[in-house]
Amino acid sequence: MSNDFDLDLSPDQWEALRALRNPVSNGRLSKAYVVEGLVKLGLVVVNDGVPEMTPVGRKALVRGSCRLLDLAA
Repeated sequence: MSNDFDLDLSPDQWEALRALRNPVSNGRLSKAYVVEGLVKLGLVVVNDGVPEMTPVGRKALVRGSCRLLDLAA
């Protein structure tokens, strides 16, 4: 049995997920609707108003890294 999954995230969603690798300095990201979409996918949780990446979000970011390189090219 495999837990592999392929997420079809928008470039804004990938960028928000990448931004959550480090603590957000002001506790907010510029596009709240993007974070809401990531919460619905289970990739991010909001604790005390601050978005945090979930373990599933970290896994998605690592697995999607090659896709991120394609977007930058």
